[in-house]
Amino acid sequence: MTDHNRKPHLTNNAGAPVGDNQNSITAGSRGPTLIQDVHLLEKLAHFNRERVPERVVHAKGAGAHGYFEVTNDVTAYTKAKFLDEVGKRTPMFARFSTVAGEKGSADSVRDPRGFALKFYTEDGNYDMVGNNTPVFFLRDAIKFPDFIHTQKRNPATNLKDPNAVWDFFSLSPESLHQVTVLHSDRGIPATFRHMHGYSSHTFKWTNADGDSVWVKYHFRTEQGVKNMDEATGARLAGENPDFHTQDLYAAIENGDYPAWKLYVQIMPIEDANTYRFDPFDVTKVWSQKDYPLIEVGRMVLDQNPENYFAEVEQATLSPGALVPGIEVSPDKMLQGRLFAYSDAHRYRVGANHEALPVNRPRAQVHNYQRDGFMRFDGNGGGAPNYEPNSLGGPAEQSENKQAAYEVSGLADSVSYDHDDHYTQAGDLYRLLSEEEQTRLVQNVVDSMKPVERDEVKLRQIEHFYKADPEYGTRVAQGLGLQVPQKA
Repeated sequence: MTDHNRKPHLTNNAGAPVGDNQNSITAGSRGPTLIQDVHLLEKLAHFNRERVPERVVHAKGAGAHGYFEVTNDVTAYTKAKFLDEVGKRTPMFARFSTVAGEKGSADSVRDPRGFALKFYTEDGNYDMVGNNTPVFFLRDAIKFPDFIHTQKRNPATNLKDPNAVWDFFSLSPESLHQVTVLHSDRGIPATFRHMHGYSSHTFKWTNADGDSVWVKYHFRTEQGVKNMDEATGARLAGENPDFHTQDLYAAIENGDYPAWKLYVQIMPIEDANTYRFDPFDVTKVWSQKDYPLIEVGRMVLDQNPENYFAEVEQATLSPGALVPGIEVSPDKMLQGRLFAYSDAHRYRVGANHEALPVNRPRAQVHNYQRDGFMRFDGNGGGAPNYEPNSLGGPAEQSENKQAAYEVSGLADSVSYDHDDHYTQAGDLYRLLSEEEQTRLVQNVVDSMKPVERDEVKLRQIEHFYKADPEYGTRVAQGLGLQVPQKA
């Protein structure tokens, strides 16, 4: 038997064998193509639909599978089962990404990196959807669509628009901390393997006794933090725009498995009322002197995807994917993301996206959700599709209710009580070495030079000056402008 005969036979999507995959059916050798060639029609129709809509943000990314292993007892803080025993391993999936660029954009641009993790726990999937920065540009989700519009393309020119970027930043002083992080050396990681990851948001952990604490996550790379300078990033964007994607894949293929240690900061519930910064404001960090890092476990990525589309492009992660013992906080940005992320997945991949293999929980799923596009399991069979029912259908378990926390005040459109946007940005600037400060200032200056209106530049310089007078002065000098007297 020849090698050709040992190949599996080609079929259409219905499983029927295909007789000719090289020539379409025509009326004679030069005649028009016939509509009866259903194999041709199926191939062309499927090809037209091969691309699901790309993500609005985090469109360009890479992913890998691995495991998380608990290395320290944290049961005093959380009843989450996947964290309940030292040595316990949980399979997981990680996706790293840039934020603003399209799916074909370069990896080596100055941009935050998404750091999204899916833990396949015995209580269902737990997703941690964070960034490689501990803070974000905004602290209220109502501003997020506007912010992303400034990072995308101008509606008239279809070009990236520094005028919009800096106009928005200058009118949104809460962005200053993240703007400083972004233009520092860490704005372009050397690889996905050489960057830390953060929950950024505050979450709530609850233990088996019902006691709760506030928590922030820190994933610290075991490879060490390494960054890329602007010139190298620009060169790689032209030579190898998929550099980070290639690096992650090659490292795992070569057995050089990247790993991160997970630490948490724990804040007692009552401290939220007295801490000098609002602990739910995602533009702020908690001082590690006040709340030291506590080790939790270790994340290792040791398996590449077999198919990028199935396992990375179709991966859907949401901060609303929680398990008992891990709950949300009043973080305004997080509260908006709880809806927006899952809704984006329903639009982009479909109502049944969580049943796809990369997203499917390892735990059994029992609910009353039915139908929808691409429902490819038994769809609940003949079981009741309503609740409550008297037919033995799944019912809630009161022990899995989220722990209560106190709220107060008027229902109104209000900001956080704390409006200090400058202290932490200034502290960060002063923590940098002279060389790091120089690179930070130069990166800011280079980014702001194309801005056409001096009033925008001056307004942003005022923010830098309020964070640190030297910071603002050096940016102003780099742009050839005077520091405003009112700064």
